[in-house]
Amino acid sequence: MRMSIPHRSIKAVIALALTTVLTACVTNKELGNPDGWEAILPKKDPQLAKLVPQDIAQRGSITVGANTPYAPAEFKDSDGTIIGYEVDLIKAAGAVLGLEVNVRQMDFNLILPAISAGTLDAGASAFTDTEERQKNYDFVDFFNFGSAWATQPGNEHNVDPHNACGMTVAVQKGTYSDTDEVQGKSDDCVAAGKEPINKLVYATADAAANATILKQAEAYSSDSPVIAYAVERSNGRLVQAGEIFDKAQFGWAVNKNAPLGPALAAALQKLVDDGSYNRILTPWGLEDGAIDKVTFNLKPFTVPTANNSSQPRTAQRK
Repeated sequence: MRMSIPHRSIKAVIALALTTVLTACVTNKELGNPDGWEAILPKKDPQLAKLVPQDIAQRGSITVGANTPYAPAEFKDSDGTIIGYEVDLIKAAGAVLGLEVNVRQMDFNLILPAISAGTLDAGASAFTDTEERQKNYDFVDFFNFGSAWATQPGNEHNVDPHNACGMTVAVQKGTYSDTDEVQGKSDDCVAAGKEPINKLVYATADAAANATILKQAEAYSSDSPVIAYAVERSNGRLVQAGEIFDKAQFGWAVNKNAPLGPALAAALQKLVDDGSYNRILTPWGLEDGAIDKVTFNLKPFTVPTANNSSQPRTAQRK
């Protein structure tokens, strides 16, 4: 996703990016990839490439939907190219299968419907793999994470993600924080006869972070890598409140029972096994979220045989 910046640390990039008229805010106007980043595009694995459906193999590429800004998973560099650790991973997995990966910017809430409609092959936008989403889609789980909250410095002792009734909390529209985590906590507050959480919903992660910096919200809830990145880039105007909780996994979304899912999972496992996976995560400082074994819909995954797997199948939906 990002243009390489040699001989410059990510903190220096962050500092420079923040010396704008929006100095008080979090923005994703980055110069490029972090120091030490390199494009990792492994050679095609002929055996694993046989898992790719014929129509996709003949095309030689897949199109995946992503919503930016959602740094460090996916966001745009100064040239407008979508970059980030998730993009790096799925492009590397595509290379293993002999496929070019084209990343398309989309509204987050439109990605899954576009997969159903066949206008996208997959979604790579930090999707939390949940049982509800698994009813219609399969997920190639690629990263461990959790939920986290941020607030203004000095306020972290007043913000408890587990005791937030009556608080004002910023979230990004359509994310797990919006639809499940904060909303669920608010519903529990009401059921207990307490004040609900005042949930402020924003179109982007940047906007939710900035609302918290500007004290329009008391806290900002998001995925733990996003919170950590926002805190680092806030120039001291955000701090994490409490520990990481609700640990889960990000997954790449494909249509239910589509053969592309197992093919991507097999390619990802190869990246894990040969060390490419960790080499991709390291420049982003995300080693703590690394997986050891690929799971598929949160269950153990076994690389399938290539027998008849190159034939396209009709996706079945529950």
